[in-house]
Amino acid sequence: MRVYARMMSPCHCSKLRGAARKVGSLYDEALAPLGVNIAQYSLMRTIARRQPVSFTALGHLAQLDRSTVSRNVRVLDRLGLVEMTRSDDDHREAAVSLSVRGAGLLDEAMPLWQACQQQIETRLGADRLNALDDILHAL
Repeated sequence: MRVYARMMSPCHCSKLRGAARKVGSLYDEALAPLGVNIAQYSLMRTIARRQPVSFTALGHLAQLDRSTVSRNVRVLDRLGLVEMTRSDDDHREAAVSLSVRGAGLLDEAMPLWQACQQQIETRLGADRLNALDDILHAL
């Protein structure tokens, strides 16, 4: 009998990834009428807090590698939601800010995001939500 056949405990990583997909799909569904997903919305919120922000700094803030940030920002740029400029500190590095359209979309998305937050809070309840926060902090 192979070793993996004797493993009885479920994979923690698989369980967490499955839960993250379920939660992400709730947010994606809520934001779908605006044409963005939760990853794009989250990146736009990070940009809004730090704009103009370099791709490198945005990667650190979003906990993504620079190439992923660059790819995701290009999608937002094609949608007209961000504007790219050259960083004041280093003219070789691009910086990104929300466009007027992007700021407007973020304003429209906020109540949809808040409703989704409330839905999750209601489903979990205060005790489970606090436990989840504790667990995620421990990781």
